[in-house]
Amino acid sequence: MTKDSPAAPFLDRLYRRSAHGIKMGLEAMEGLAARLDHPERAFVCVHVAGTNGKGSVCAIMERALRAAGWVTGLYTSPHLVRFNERIRVGGAAVSDADLAGLIRRVDAADRDQVAAGGREATFFEFSTAMAFEHFRRSGVQIAVLETGLGGRLDATNIVRPLLSVITRIGIEHTEYLGTTLEQIAGEKAGIVKPGVPVVLGAMPAEARGVIERTARERRAPCVAAEEAVNVRSPRATLDGQSIQVETAGAVYGPLILPLPGAHQLENAATAVAALEYLGSLSSFSCDEAAIRSGLERVWWPARFQVLSRDPAVILDGAHNPDAARVLADTLKRVLGRRELALVVGLLADKDLAGFMRELTPRVKRAWAVQIRNERTLPLDRLVAGIRAAGLEVEGLPLRKALRQAREWAAQRDGAVCVAGSLFLAGEVFETMGIHDLDVLCREAEKEES
Repeated sequence: MTKDSPAAPFLDRLYRRSAHGIKMGLEAMEGLAARLDHPERAFVCVHVAGTNGKGSVCAIMERALRAAGWVTGLYTSPHLVRFNERIRVGGAAVSDADLAGLIRRVDAADRDQVAAGGREATFFEFSTAMAFEHFRRSGVQIAVLETGLGGRLDATNIVRPLLSVITRIGIEHTEYLGTTLEQIAGEKAGIVKPGVPVVLGAMPAEARGVIERTARERRAPCVAAEEAVNVRSPRATLDGQSIQVETAGAVYGPLILPLPGAHQLENAATAVAALEYLGSLSSFSCDEAAIRSGLERVWWPARFQVLSRDPAVILDGAHNPDAARVLADTLKRVLGRRELALVVGLLADKDLAGFMRELTPRVKRAWAVQIRNERTLPLDRLVAGIRAAGLEVEGLPLRKALRQAREWAAQRDGAVCVAGSLFLAGEVFETMGIHDLDVLCREAEKEES
């Protein structure tokens, strides 16, 4: 977004709300929605929570529903380059002009709420309200909503969805969600509504048990994706992975899923299970062609995204030990024995030691970069942590780190992986001169058609 964009001054004020931090609870969001005359009731939705994979599941589901002819909304976070990416209708990010109008409308409602003695909306609450209002104004029929943090007290949890989906759960945000898998699963299970079916992705047994118990208590039918859907992938390359998906009533494939990695097989299974279940309980059905299109044409940047091939440079948003383990497995499967350089930056609240423990066996050389974010892990601590993991490392500005890593990989017929944060991924796109990811998406769709 340029400085002369009609939304720029409004977004500057919106970003300042981030300084107030995270405030768990639904009262402010419910009050804001009421003052907007409940835009969240103008469309039906699928509500998706989880630790890893929820964004990919959302992206596959939205793409399939769009292919089936429905007017779709997609709400995800965080954005990589532009705020607009968070709020999409029919695959297109909200325009700057529409964004300016939405901010004015929600800000007026928020001011009324504060004047009446209520709390000011946080950044995420305000953003969520804008998404709901944009979906209403745009005539969205069905929206796919990704939770921001947890589930039970997340701002998105004022909706009553047609279907809830919970993807793989791991340890994250312990200061808000708890320190055990059971506690975190309990927070994620907070999106399960009485009588509303829930689809579960593959996850540890202790987490699954908590969610299944919650579903029973709320009389919510519960389906495990790994029992309903079988996904096989005989081959993976930098272009994606060949897969075949089988359910009780259909076979999708063989086809190419553009998202590499064993974890994306889990996500594909979860998305297909959710789409088939959604079609069985509502008019929002997708035929086999639409579901196949959702799998083949999904575009979800910074998830094992190949930025270049000579040498191979891969960008991934992995930021916790579970995601790092999956990333390491995918790198091994796709790159084989090629030597690997790692460019890494993390936020201060992440488990650096656990993250590096998973990746260190695959990495020969590392470069540490400090993310431009108030929550960033300082460079000296990042370098010390990587060195403690047993790697040779140098701390540099991002542009210089990328250049040196590419040169190192080119000399060895190796590859570069950039990982640690989606905020870092956004900065990588900026260094490439990419200020609008929709341009990349349109280019990808042209190549496929």
